[in-house]
Amino acid sequence: MAVSGRIRETLGYMIIVIMTFAVLQSVVVVMHEFTHSTAAWLFGDMPSPLGIVWGNPLMMTGWDEGVHYSKLFPSGHHAAEAIIGGSPLLVHPVIVALGILLLQRQWMIEKKWIFHVIYWFVIANFMELIAYIVMRPFASGGDTGHFNRGLGLSPWILFVAGTLIIIFGLYVIFKKILPLMYTVFARGNCMTEWAILFMTAFFLFLWGSGIRVVFYIYPDPQWMFGLLGFAAFGVVLVACNPRRDITNPGTSILVSCQA
Repeated sequence: MAVSGRIRETLGYMIIVIMTFAVLQSVVVVMHEFTHSTAAWLFGDMPSPLGIVWGNPLMMTGWDEGVHYSKLFPSGHHAAEAIIGGSPLLVHPVIVALGILLLQRQWMIEKKWIFHVIYWFVIANFMELIAYIVMRPFASGGDTGHFNRGLGLSPWILFVAGTLIIIFGLYVIFKKILPLMYTVFARGNCMTEWAILFMTAFFLFLWGSGIRVVFYIYPDPQWMFGLLGFAAFGVVLVACNPRRDITNPGTSILVSCQA
């Protein structure tokens, strides 16, 4: 295929990804808040799970589960607070794990656009996990804050254990799932491979984490956790170069897109 054709193919898929992710991100945000409110409703702390505060689904701002933690659990050390606050931190990894398992099934690989939707839904859910567990583990409020306060745990426990699990999940995604994406959607077009890698890393480490934490939390010192997202973004682009010479792991080369 000529270079112009490869560029059009790559740009076309990038537009599809952006549109898909905008929808899926909104689904994840709404699901996240309804998980909180449903848990609170089951505990009898909310009259209805529909009592969430709606915000901007694109920029992920203005959302709230509508649970009044300070009134319900003023002294903390209450398991219900931990369950209500941390419930999405259980739902997101379950979705990610199931999605990863599905994406490795041969019958799923053959269903191209279902594969596409599930992959980016996994990324959208994983993005939330990174944003909370890695970027905001020491917050006094929010999901991690209520989880730690409710169980009386040191934030270090969630941060260290959660980060190790996230690193393992990232390894599986970039080592096992991303090559499948290249096979299904790039079909040898290195521009599309780089676009998929770039957008995956951008959504995971910058859009949902680095950029949001740095600009929305500042001047709280915890804004510096957002810098981890920028560092991870750069490391992934270098370490997961889709044109790495697999016959010589010690080197990394770019194959010409004109070949």
